[in-house]
Amino acid sequence: MITRRAFTCVKLQRRQIITAGRCNHGSIQRRLASTFVPPPASPPPSSLSPLSVITSELDKISPRFDIDADEIEIIRGPVEFFDVLKTKIASAKRRIYLSTLYVGWADHELVANLRDALKKNPDLTVSILTDALRGTREAPKPSCASLLAPLVTEFGPERVELCVYHTPNLTGLRKKILPKRINEGWGLQHMKLYGFDDEIIMSGANLSTDYFTNRQDRYHVLKSKDITDYFYNIYRTTCSLSYRVAPSPSDPSGFELQWPSTNAQPSPLEDPTSYIATATKALAPLLLPFPSGPSEKSTDTRIYPLLQLTPLLKPDTSTEHPALTDIITKLGTEPSLVGSKWTFTAGYFNMTPDIRDLLLKSNPSSAVVVAASPWANGFYGSKGVSGLLPAGYTYLARRFLDTVSRRGLGENIAVKEWRRGTVNTPGGWSYHAKGIWITLPGQQNPSISLVGSSNYTKRSYSLDLEANALIVTQNPDLQRRLGEEEKWLQDYATEMTLDDYAKTERRVGLHVRVAMWIVTLVGGAL
Repeated sequence: MITRRAFTCVKLQRRQIITAGRCNHGSIQRRLASTFVPPPASPPPSSLSPLSVITSELDKISPRFDIDADEIEIIRGPVEFFDVLKTKIASAKRRIYLSTLYVGWADHELVANLRDALKKNPDLTVSILTDALRGTREAPKPSCASLLAPLVTEFGPERVELCVYHTPNLTGLRKKILPKRINEGWGLQHMKLYGFDDEIIMSGANLSTDYFTNRQDRYHVLKSKDITDYFYNIYRTTCSLSYRVAPSPSDPSGFELQWPSTNAQPSPLEDPTSYIATATKALAPLLLPFPSGPSEKSTDTRIYPLLQLTPLLKPDTSTEHPALTDIITKLGTEPSLVGSKWTFTAGYFNMTPDIRDLLLKSNPSSAVVVAASPWANGFYGSKGVSGLLPAGYTYLARRFLDTVSRRGLGENIAVKEWRRGTVNTPGGWSYHAKGIWITLPGQQNPSISLVGSSNYTKRSYSLDLEANALIVTQNPDLQRRLGEEEKWLQDYATEMTLDDYAKTERRVGLHVRVAMWIVTLVGGAL
């Protein structure tokens, strides 16, 4: 069985820990025994069980939370996701915190739900973190920021806080000359964290109408105060590194961005070097594994928060990429894991070369890569540069399948395209799900799954802020539910062949080459 480890706010020797709000505000509190008991030494890898081979290394990379399997709820689709969001908004007693790339500028129903909850409960506070570039892109026309700003006017900044993160990579002349939408290629706030009191939804979905109706993603509800508090600490620290949205009736946009005096560091536009240094001091300690302590409870499921905060960390101590590459490496090198099965999916087929190569070397007994077809890509039919991207991603999928064929892996690794109608037409859906499921040798369902915001691209690992939860479980029921999720996400997926990609509508033309260049230029996806 997997044991739960206690932890609390700890002052580590030779490390200065700076947390948002300090330990008496929104931090995680657990009891430690008065005498610290070191954990037993790990046995050599050859004597570990297949699952322990993976978790023994994860324990060195990331914090760990031991929970019961029934504390995880898996949501199936966008309509259910929106229903759960509305229910949790209505029932929240103390706090709501929402980290998203953007809120759709016309999503008045979501705002109405927040307004109703604030009116009903005077003890409730709401904090929303979006990206500064995406959240203000349409201004002075209606935008995410102008949609939310009236909540501050109505309920006051003590109860409603609107924060926008601005990447330190886009400053000076570059910021002045780059057009909107293109400038987003230099980095975004991409974490999707939807916290309600002591529960959190981990997802890749943003908060807009398509994500509530016809854009397939993934959504896991983690019903754990400790995990919700942990991500709240990450959230609050990021807010302390962000601008505030303040209502401004005199501004044509209806709002203005302010750098609060409570933010200790200079703004990213004023002094990006000092900004990153301060961000590193604040965030890096939060990514460290917890000190070991005596167990409190036997459980069969572990959650590892994996974060990629590269733009804010120097040196970069992000945990997502190291953890994921270690897991996939072990699939291909550890004898007890040979013959595992995996499914990998991303809305944008542009995985980094190292992840691609590790997947190809992982020796699976069977494996599936699922990506959006061009007709299920959110950029399909877009005007300008972004309209070229679906062709670029399809070209990458074809190249991957060609490599699979050349290496003689066609019997083991399949590439599938997800399509449900044609996006932006009646009944058409887009596909935005991302994650990985791993089934160990001799088992029927996954023991490991990663869910969150990352697209596993160069951009995810160098430019954006990403938050994920890695689930590791021995619980048969949770394994079954993860297996069902793995399968239903393929209900509209069709296996592709090289002959399919040779069809006229899939042939590589100059516009695809241009799309590939643009994808490289902006680091993955606009």
